[in-house]
Amino acid sequence: MSTFIQGGNVQANGIRQHYLRYGGTRHADKPALILIPGITSPAITWGFVAERLGQYFDTYVIDARGRGLSSSGPELNYSVDTCADDISAFADAMGLDSYHLVGHSMGARFAARTSVRNPRGLKSLVLIDPPVSGPGRREYPSKLPWYVDSIRQSQTGMSAEDMRVFCPTWTDEQLQLRAEWLHTCYEPAIVRAFNDFHEVDFHQDLPNLPVPALLIVAGRGGVIQAEDEAEIRQLQPAILIARVENAGHMIPWDNLPGFFAAFGDFLGTTLR
Repeated sequence: MSTFIQGGNVQANGIRQHYLRYGGTRHADKPALILIPGITSPAITWGFVAERLGQYFDTYVIDARGRGLSSSGPELNYSVDTCADDISAFADAMGLDSYHLVGHSMGARFAARTSVRNPRGLKSLVLIDPPVSGPGRREYPSKLPWYVDSIRQSQTGMSAEDMRVFCPTWTDEQLQLRAEWLHTCYEPAIVRAFNDFHEVDFHQDLPNLPVPALLIVAGRGGVIQAEDEAEIRQLQPAILIARVENAGHMIPWDNLPGFFAAFGDFLGTTLR
């Protein structure tokens, strides 16, 4: 049975923020869970993950600004700080006074930043394969044209088969969903986020994380390597690290059971 409750929009941090909700009030006795997807992943593309999370938590998946059905356009600021503040503003607007925060890739970088800037109500932090590139560091493995070319093609209409060129290991259903929604990713927002992977220091927030944190690493993603794990442990000795083998950067797409197993009982319950 589906755990999906509804989609909705809320005014928070000066923009319309669109979300999908799973699980609902049957989990009112536990903290909620907010999930922040990656750079070109509208909320709906994480629905198959949120369906499972909704069995355990009142779960909200957000469209980051410039993506999906949230506010977009040239008048908006797409900086890390602004996007991080969107998250805490969303929690306030929805009356979530206790919540776990889970972010993937770009979403993990935003989650780490908001945990330091606006920790009120935050209970724990899960960082899923965040880019560890930054000033003076090696580049993020993916290249900007991969994003821009696929977005521009999607704007004129593309099929699942067209999308397979960009995501060759994905299922037909996953390809179809991405082909349907990728056009909602506003190119300047994506370019800003990608450039910030290299220009904003993710590591600056790690010593100051205010809540227990779990880092989930893709075993074959190439984003976080052994030396990166060592540095992260040095900066934040209390962080837990779990590797998901047989998974690239889009971990749940490649190994969904391994993805959920990586959480262990970190969120206070074992995800199955």
